[in-house]
Amino acid sequence: MKKNIYTLGVLQYIPFFYVIWSDGLLSASEINITKTAFEKDASLTTADKKTLAGWLDKNNKPSSQELKSWRAIISNAAIKLVEHDAYPLASLAKRLVAHYFSDTPENKQLQHIELNLGIQPNHYHHLFDVEVQHEATSDYYNAKELDAILKGEFAATVTKFHEVLKDPIYTWSIERNKEKFRATVLNQVKHLAAENYGAMAYPNAYGGIEDMPAYAFIFENIMYVDGSLAIKFGVQFGLFGGSIQKLGTKYHHDLYLANAGKAELLGCFAMTETGHGSNVRGIKTTATYQKETDLIILHTPGENNNKEYIGNALDATMASVFAQLIVNGKNEGVHAILVPIRDKNHELLPGVRIEDNGYKLGLNGVDNGKIWFNQVSVPRKNLLNKYGDITEDGTYYSNIENPNKRFFTMLGTLVGGRICVARAGLGGAKKALTIAVKHALKRRQFNDNKKIQEDLLMDYPSHQLRLTPPIAKAYVYDVTLQHIMKLYSDDTKTDKREIETQVAGLKSIITWFANDTIQECREACGGKGYLIENRIADLKGDVDIFTTFEGDNNVLLQLAAKGVLSDFKAEFNSAGFASVLKLLTSQLNDKLTTINPIYSNKTDAEHLYNPKFHKHAFEYRTRRLTYTLAMRIRNYIKNGVPSYQAFLKVQTHLLALGKAYSCQLSYEIYSKYTETITDEKNKILFEQLGTLSALHEIKADASWYLEQGYMGASKSKAIKQRVERICTELRPHINVLVDGFGIPPHLITAPIAK
Repeated sequence: MKKNIYTLGVLQYIPFFYVIWSDGLLSASEINITKTAFEKDASLTTADKKTLAGWLDKNNKPSSQELKSWRAIISNAAIKLVEHDAYPLASLAKRLVAHYFSDTPENKQLQHIELNLGIQPNHYHHLFDVEVQHEATSDYYNAKELDAILKGEFAATVTKFHEVLKDPIYTWSIERNKEKFRATVLNQVKHLAAENYGAMAYPNAYGGIEDMPAYAFIFENIMYVDGSLAIKFGVQFGLFGGSIQKLGTKYHHDLYLANAGKAELLGCFAMTETGHGSNVRGIKTTATYQKETDLIILHTPGENNNKEYIGNALDATMASVFAQLIVNGKNEGVHAILVPIRDKNHELLPGVRIEDNGYKLGLNGVDNGKIWFNQVSVPRKNLLNKYGDITEDGTYYSNIENPNKRFFTMLGTLVGGRICVARAGLGGAKKALTIAVKHALKRRQFNDNKKIQEDLLMDYPSHQLRLTPPIAKAYVYDVTLQHIMKLYSDDTKTDKREIETQVAGLKSIITWFANDTIQECREACGGKGYLIENRIADLKGDVDIFTTFEGDNNVLLQLAAKGVLSDFKAEFNSAGFASVLKLLTSQLNDKLTTINPIYSNKTDAEHLYNPKFHKHAFEYRTRRLTYTLAMRIRNYIKNGVPSYQAFLKVQTHLLALGKAYSCQLSYEIYSKYTETITDEKNKILFEQLGTLSALHEIKADASWYLEQGYMGASKSKAIKQRVERICTELRPHINVLVDGFGIPPHLITAPIAK
């Protein structure tokens, strides 16, 4: 037993008092939390508690001599702070007691102080000798287990696909000539078709397995090869082939679907126009039926009414063209028509003009182009007629009489494309995170001149805070998108409007997340991240466009918000706004519960880590924004402002609601999913990732919550500390977490990740 002037009970608290007095100040929270802890500590005597209480007297600060004596007691024990311990300071205190007295059980009250004060080891490691961590990562969790949990029933399918991607045809290299790049990507697409991946979502009769969720997995994993390949694949099999499958009938399926799946019929999806991007209903291309010839005439009425940014435009021989269908002088709205654009010699057909869009910020392996039609004739049967047809006697017929409902039903069948775009963006973020983390686990920089080696980038709290929350969100969004794709693929649910609303919002927040994450990863890798060879630069360029194609995110968020307002039941047009508002008043309580001050300032870990708190915070934000938005619109309309103008005045409010709704949705889906994980150890990890994602989101919108009185300054500060704390706790497992994404090593070609 070593010489010691303190009792066992008091000794174990010395490291804590040394830390909290190290800056010469003592905050109210430090006093409250520390005092509460030692008063509940059954291992302390009355005299011990009196001593500790005296050390909490702000008017009687410990002298510099006493602080030195505390330091000496710790130093003489020759113990070191181990930063990767779950409770570094409590663990050090336990070893201190073992040195001077004997080994003792873990003191839960010490752990309570460390946790509830948000004490970070990186904040006080300068006060102690720190053990150099030689292992960059922990093997407590198994990456293959995490990967299996994420992939679930699709694990075998994805593993088999990874073997296909070992073919030399997918070997990545830097390519800056778009013609050569496009040729490479086209050959890769044809190879995937030959391996039966193009037709996966199609029925068995046409070479597929009718498995859209599996197709989405494949789509994301193609992003690990190259963004251009993923998009070219999606255009050919998802958009062009998908339009035939979803909008056509057996006649079109028999003629074209199998060949599209084999890439023997190359096609493009011609919806967007130069003058009308997100406003599909306003496109100008016409498809006029001529009864006397039984032909449909496609025409571009003006120079700026051309189809724009059409993928596969340079390789395709057929286009799925969206146009205003005019029958017997009446515009029946937007429909899709199959239009041959090239002959067997790959020459443009009469009346078709196509120009190359040229070089872009990214995705230069995709042949985007502009298309004009000058009185191009196609047979009546080329109309994709699942939702609207022209009968043999030359009259228009549809089972859906309401043209607005018909339009949204038609577009709703293509929502799968938005899910896949979000999956591809998420794949890009996962790859960037994997590269950035692996770089940070080997790159060292700076130290305190006392350590033998410099610190790993990943050991800096700022670096952890940059990369760990996005990793947690990647897990949340992965689970979310899988769930949504399964719902979308369920043919027993014929009404897809709710899913359309959900997908509109999720596509927006996830593709924005992907762009933000890739940028953060680029910066986290410094100049190395700027090099093409390290892959992040191309990911930046490729994923950037995801925020505006398949629907501009700002437009989609407004669509999601309008879906919330209408409870997914009312259609949004100028005539329908009043009915939507009437519906709202019966569904929303205008007296949202005032938040109890005790609740708004509740900062204990049990509360802040509780999923019930996260769900309540997200639901409160969505409901509050919904109600206030509805009241603003109602007031504008009451004051005589036209409905359309009223919605323009609240556009930013709509965006806020769309984002809030989507964040709430993703967390609720993920939270329910974690409850199904049977392995307790991995379940706890997934719950912790959900907690980090939720707290990080609440922290990001802290200003709104503070303005609404939902939380006070102390709670906001506590949440910030919790986020930092969880990042520190996950630090030992961060390599396993990115390996849990399941990206095969042969596709992580970045030299800095090796």
